[in-house]
Amino acid sequence: MNGKQVASEIRAGIARDVARSIDDFGISPHLAAVLVGEDPASETYVKNKEKACQEVGITSSVYKYPSGLSEKELLKVIDFINRDEDIHGLIVQLPLPDHISSPKIIQAIDPAKDVDGFHPLNIGRMVQGMPAYLPATPYGIIKLLEYYHIETEGKHCVVLGRSNIVGTPVSILLSRKCYPGNCTVTLCHSKTRHLEELCRQADILIAAIGQPHFVKGDMVKPGAVVIDVGMHRIQDPSKATGHHLTGDVDFDQVSKKSEYITPVPGGVGPMTIVALLNNTLKAFNKEIYP
Repeated sequence: MNGKQVASEIRAGIARDVARSIDDFGISPHLAAVLVGEDPASETYVKNKEKACQEVGITSSVYKYPSGLSEKELLKVIDFINRDEDIHGLIVQLPLPDHISSPKIIQAIDPAKDVDGFHPLNIGRMVQGMPAYLPATPYGIIKLLEYYHIETEGKHCVVLGRSNIVGTPVSILLSRKCYPGNCTVTLCHSKTRHLEELCRQADILIAAIGQPHFVKGDMVKPGAVVIDVGMHRIQDPSKATGHHLTGDVDFDQVSKKSEYITPVPGGVGPMTIVALLNNTLKAFNKEIYP
């Protein structure tokens, strides 16, 4: 499942909508990202978001602060951006330094600008099937399943990982009464017993467990659809960067048995970013909160 290609096609549509908005109103959607600290992975992710915004004509601003920024100061920054009518979407890059409460920061974001889809109000609306900003990675997974016309109704979906960012929301989305959805979902975690046996029952297996090559070939039944959400940097002296990227799934083993599988890189990652762009366009058009 070529996430890079699918994301490229979706971006082209977003770019057309943004260009039309600029022609009609003279303004473009504006996404602001707040970055606290010097985490290399977070910095890379924010740069990729900036680049993606530029490609589709979305204005992008980055508010970068040292790791010593206090929680109170960060809340002031968020309040300032919430009030700026020229900014339509706001994301706070996670993880935050230990002295800052992530839930408190997320709840401080205006739900109408919460294009990451993490605010409790948006999560609640999603659970009830109401219009909401969907969390970017689960939203990207849904769009991949749609693009490849993956049958989901009546299928057994096993999700590895129960985070609020990926595992829990994607399990909710795939259990909803719609397409993609109507799955019977098993949500697994570190306390799940007989995990390998459950994985072998999955028609659709979503790996978001945060452990490189956790899913082996003998854990997947023939013909399964496998979505690999993991992203890990593994030291590799043979590479110019000194590392290579891999996922939660042993691709070489599992790809021989699965009907569809997402690669790492080039699978879920590009879909996550394009989902964020799509949410920003929705915020600009006031689709969720008129």
